[in-house]
Amino acid sequence: MYYLYGSKPAAPKKLVATFSSEQQLLAYVRWATLSEHEGRYKFEQRSSLASYQGWSYADHPQADDDVAAVDQNPTPSML
Repeated sequence: MYYLYGSKPAAPKKLVATFSSEQQLLAYVRWATLSEHEGRYKFEQRSSLASYQGWSYADHPQADDDVAAVDQNPTPSML
């Protein structure tokens, strides 16, 4: 399982979605990314990353993550 995190300046990163594979996660981020300028990203409005300015991922969740509260394997067709 892979865990996608959204980030904003001066705020802790937040779990926004989980994926079964790293390839799925990276393909989703490529689709969701509209632009990037000086390390700040703009994402599709209806994507899991919509309100964030950056992203990262991990192969394990942080201790306080609520995995059940986020989208599992989101795809553009879910929008």
